[in-house]
Amino acid sequence: MAKETVTDSLPTASFTETVAFLFKVMAPNIAKGVIIRRPAVVHLAEQWALDTRSIKQVQAFNSKYGKGPLLFNTPFKPMALILDPDDAHRVMEETPEPFATAESAKRSALSHFEPDMALVSHGKAREERRRLNEDVLQSGCPVHGFSRHFMQVIEEEVAALLEVVEQHNHKLDWPLFIDAWNRIVRRVVLGDSARDDHELTQTLIRLRRAANWGFMHPKRKRVRQSFYEQLAHYVDRAEPNSLAALVAGHDADSQARPLQQMPQWLFAFEPAGMATFRALALICAHPEQAKRAQAEANQAATPKPDTTFLKACVLEALRLWPTTPLLLRETTERTRWTQGEMPRNTTLLIHAPYFHRDDRHLEIAHRFAPDTWLSPGSLDDWPLLPFSGGPGICPGRHLVLMVTSAVLAALLKERHIRLDPPDRLSGTQPMPALLSNFHLCFQVTKASGLAEQEATSRL
Repeated sequence: MAKETVTDSLPTASFTETVAFLFKVMAPNIAKGVIIRRPAVVHLAEQWALDTRSIKQVQAFNSKYGKGPLLFNTPFKPMALILDPDDAHRVMEETPEPFATAESAKRSALSHFEPDMALVSHGKAREERRRLNEDVLQSGCPVHGFSRHFMQVIEEEVAALLEVVEQHNHKLDWPLFIDAWNRIVRRVVLGDSARDDHELTQTLIRLRRAANWGFMHPKRKRVRQSFYEQLAHYVDRAEPNSLAALVAGHDADSQARPLQQMPQWLFAFEPAGMATFRALALICAHPEQAKRAQAEANQAATPKPDTTFLKACVLEALRLWPTTPLLLRETTERTRWTQGEMPRNTTLLIHAPYFHRDDRHLEIAHRFAPDTWLSPGSLDDWPLLPFSGGPGICPGRHLVLMVTSAVLAALLKERHIRLDPPDRLSGTQPMPALLSNFHLCFQVTKASGLAEQEATSRL
């Protein structure tokens, strides 16, 4: 497709600046894995502070070009980097027209395992698929109708996890956590009978690894077909109190494509697990907030559990370390901006870490500040986007916050948890630009056992 030319155009980066953008902003995020993270690369990115360099590069663009957006003539297609908070809000609020969620690179990646998902759909099809997601995930309701059962699932699986942790010298690491997390996710999405269906999770992982390469990797059509047959099995079972049961109530042959929406729920829950593990690290590194979290966890067994503070901790983990650092949109028509016009079919990029960590404007940029989320409206004028925003906001955000905060409460209840080693994350220092969840480890001790140890040490 020939590039569209416009007059009175937006500022355009030089060749040198385009190279800096590709290597300092785009490359590290692509290398870490857009659809499924590569642990070794995440670890290197943390050690080499690549995210810090990325943020500073975007700040440099903003200092030179002002509000922008800043256009880049990349080899593939025109791209534009959003630099101004008002522009970020505009892009979110004017989704999907003229700023479509079905951006070409996103379509290329997600087509490997969910080609008809709402995020990569247009027009009437997108409307119906989005509506189905909102209905099943109950996006308009802070408390899902199946929450009581989901809470029971979480309590059972965290209890089982803690038993395993005791057998591993009281150490909780990522492999143990993610195994338990996946059991929770399978039971929530597919039903209790899916608890031990590790094969389904591994099949999805294979598809996601191919999706990391986008158009450069051939489609694994047989693997995808097998995966959908597995999903269809659980929808046919329609186990009570599962999302699959709600999917079963929709016409399988409709334009909403119910089965095609389910991989996203399984896929998106993994970043939520990453945020949960990082939130636990943040709590452990900040003694005062740890006391508040512990108090809330200990009362979470009441008939109406309140995990407001723990939800705020998860939101802070997502602000400090966004699990979707690059928010992509694509213009469906020519759009007018303060400094000029932008051609259609331009990829718009919102670099979430730049806005979340802009220490030129945010006093909380590099510190753990969960109370930010407990003061409605305190930062409404600034784009904090843990779940995207506007009409394209994640329809499962309430369900995700319920599950993540409930898992934190179950872990913390009547237990003492500390980072291992203790200096893995220092609450007295600015938070690092990236924290690898894959390399976090915790020491878990029962509160009663800890008290006995302290009493013995004083004798």
